[in-house]
Amino acid sequence: MSICATLQEHELWFGSLFHEGRGYCFPCDAQGRVDLDALPREALVNYLYARSVIGREVATPVVRRRLPR
Repeated sequence: MSICATLQEHELWFGSLFHEGRGYCFPCDAQGRVDLDALPREALVNYLYARSVIGREVATPVVRRRLPR
């Protein structure tokens, strides 16, 4: 399940290595910078977790444009 909480133009996507279409995403700028101070606590914990398991559970993150909902 993706975790995207805000309406930003870009998101930083950490795709699962084991479950296609699943992963974590976080609002970011066009360069992939996430405003950690603006994330809710649960999202911050998930972001730090995703960063710590790159290459083991999630792929290297990519910046992508968010699609309109």
